[in-house]
Amino acid sequence: MEYDNPTSGKKTQCPNSDMISNLPQNIIESILSLMPLRDALRTSILSKKWRYSWRSMPKLTFTNSLVKLPSNAGSTQLKSKLVTAIFHVLLLHNGPEILHFNCSFDHMESEITQILSYLARGNMVKELVLAKNAGLYKLPFSFFSLQGLECIHLQNCIFEPPLPFNKFSRLTRMSFLNVEISFQMLRLFFCKCPLLVDLSLVTNHLSSFFTSIGNKLTFVDILQFVPLIRSLNVSNSYVTYMSAGGMPHKLPTLLVHLKYLYLGVCLTKQNEMSSVLCMIRSSPVLERIKFQVNSAFDDENLHVRQTLTDVLDPEYYRDLKLDRLEKLEIQMINSLHVVTMDFVKLIMANSPVLKIVLIVLYGAISVDEEVKMLRDLVLLPFPRASPSAKLIVARRR
Repeated sequence: MEYDNPTSGKKTQCPNSDMISNLPQNIIESILSLMPLRDALRTSILSKKWRYSWRSMPKLTFTNSLVKLPSNAGSTQLKSKLVTAIFHVLLLHNGPEILHFNCSFDHMESEITQILSYLARGNMVKELVLAKNAGLYKLPFSFFSLQGLECIHLQNCIFEPPLPFNKFSRLTRMSFLNVEISFQMLRLFFCKCPLLVDLSLVTNHLSSFFTSIGNKLTFVDILQFVPLIRSLNVSNSYVTYMSAGGMPHKLPTLLVHLKYLYLGVCLTKQNEMSSVLCMIRSSPVLERIKFQVNSAFDDENLHVRQTLTDVLDPEYYRDLKLDRLEKLEIQMINSLHVVTMDFVKLIMANSPVLKIVLIVLYGAISVDEEVKMLRDLVLLPFPRASPSAKLIVARRR
């Protein structure tokens, strides 16, 4: 509302004007996307303009907090009300597409099947997050009908695609957290995703479902199907399994786009060290390396230890140049070992633009081990391609 200013003769904006309702629709949608879905829905009572704004929200995140029940309500009542609310939102949502669909659930396997079937009708989901808090559920076949997916994050599920199934030709980011899948099926799935740039395979253990498979999958098998990969995150269980049998000096096809490499690895195991060195040699544009390191020599002998020490001798890596590496982070989980320190020295000797070397020590590592490591890295001279690189040691519990 405007009013006349008697002193200036000009019209002035009334301070009580509803400026929020005059915001552009795309700004309103961005604001709503930052809010919990329950709160976003409740904005419909603010004004006529806000009444239907939530219907075109590009991001829908469904959690148990969407509904409110008395503290004595049972799980069945919660499930029923939550499912009703989810379908109510989906049926009224009239945006051109759902850019992000995030559903965290428990005891809703059959309902998730119905929800995915509904979403597959319009093929309108670009980003899908399905997270079950505990236990495994079988991913329904309707999931594989979402051909417009560009990003998926799956947690605690059994992944068995139908045969045959179409390509996920638009998929660029994929994250599996405790997903049970055979390596043959994983290999087949990668064949169907030619545009992957961000890949995360994380699990706490490999079940008998994996280890019973006769034909093993190696890093060579996996990485040949992701030539555009920019970020690779693989947990220790996968690294151990896919490193069996060792690795070549370099991959058949270089990873010319890989910038971020995150691995859970035991550097004191020869096969895993071989995998690490192969991937580093095959990645000429690496900018960041982060390893979560476990050390174990229970089943190794002195000859293997000496072999690993010799393999990491910087004299043998004069041709190795990590010309774009800026940060190396090593998380030491259970113990320090000379092999790990030799690896750190090797990277520092071949990284001319390195800015930070961060070594994170966890509670199991003694103070004596820490002092010995610092003496080795700080007091004893060794070649460094970037003398200005900062060495930071932190301790976590």
